[in-house]
Amino acid sequence: MLHFAPMKARSQRRLVTRQRFNLAGSLLLAVLLPIPVRELFFPGTTFPPSSINSLLVNAAAVIIAFWIRLSIDAYPGNRMGKIILPAIGVGYGISIAVLLMTRLPYDRFALIVGAVAYLVWSYGLYTLVQRKSYRRIAIVPYGEVERLASIPNVDWLRLSSDDINLIQDCDAIVADFAADLPAEWEAFLADAALAGKVVYQVKQLSESLTGRVEIDHLSENSFGSLVPARGYFYLKTLADFLVAVALLPIALPVMALVAILIRLDTPGPILFRQRRVGHAGKPITVYKFRTMQPLSGVTDERAHAVTQDGDDRITRIGAFLRRSRLDELPQIFNILKGEMSWIGPRPEAAVLSTWYTGEIPFYRYRHVVKPGISGWAQVNQGHVAGVDEVHRKLQYDFYYIKYFSPWLDSLIVFSTVRTMLTGFGSR
Repeated sequence: MLHFAPMKARSQRRLVTRQRFNLAGSLLLAVLLPIPVRELFFPGTTFPPSSINSLLVNAAAVIIAFWIRLSIDAYPGNRMGKIILPAIGVGYGISIAVLLMTRLPYDRFALIVGAVAYLVWSYGLYTLVQRKSYRRIAIVPYGEVERLASIPNVDWLRLSSDDINLIQDCDAIVADFAADLPAEWEAFLADAALAGKVVYQVKQLSESLTGRVEIDHLSENSFGSLVPARGYFYLKTLADFLVAVALLPIALPVMALVAILIRLDTPGPILFRQRRVGHAGKPITVYKFRTMQPLSGVTDERAHAVTQDGDDRITRIGAFLRRSRLDELPQIFNILKGEMSWIGPRPEAAVLSTWYTGEIPFYRYRHVVKPGISGWAQVNQGHVAGVDEVHRKLQYDFYYIKYFSPWLDSLIVFSTVRTMLTGFGSR
């Protein structure tokens, strides 16, 4: 049953949830707040001319970050709380880089105060207001729109007629364009678009809100739409290699320390090597730190490959490595070899991949992009084992392939930090 958010609470939040309010508050704080704060900490000092450059950098960073957030938020399923920090980071990164290249003088104090004020404002507004506000989306009652009813955190309005006045308080409209819409409803959608309302297609909106692509009945058209952007594919490969080279001096001492802890904890090899399926279905050898004892007395390869909840084979140090994801660190060498990416669908053990391919339609299509150390399924679902869980994981993988972009990769990177800190999805 389609639910409705309380209209009183929604109308009270309407002003503070508008993008213009967010932008205006951000600019005021980032550009103007450093001036009185400087007077507070350094009373009587002259406002240096270099501070003007810093205030302009703050303004530029706010505008760039705001544009990035609007670009990522094309569909309401994107978790804006996860986008705030990467957007601000990119905005300030670009602005400061330009400032340094032009060699203009700048005031570090004004720059820091503006950045902190913008960060606090963005997260404060999101935490207190935006996170609790549901978008109101009107539904054109034709075609396969009932699937939306089970999706939470949206105030759904099922339209009873094509009266344009019914959508005045709605943020968007959703319709099934594959359905045979009456002429008056097609005219209604055109009028709504001209009035500035966003019109979603039911399938794309459902994918955005759930973060998954349905794979039970993939048509030829939807299958073809899953082709990833090739230009970004090659750019991402180069970026993966450069980041791996840059991080290697930091990663090597950490890996050496982990190797010593594993050796002191239990007898056996330090590294675990496993044949997995990589890009284009090619077999690769994936390296991990060993976190388990050998499974004695079992000859079933599938049992060796699957990790269950509370698995007795997991060692003491292995539990920590899995929770923090440090066991994946040796895969930096897979990235340097061009076999893996930092972000992408997790490479599956060859024996499990063969099993899943026979059980799940289109499973092998997940190999169209390079496998990664972390991915969209990992930050949303965590570790899986059974076929039913893998089926849902594949829906997340297909979503990643379909919306393959630097924006989605940035979101996954910052979500991965959260999983490393919380241990989400580890077994």
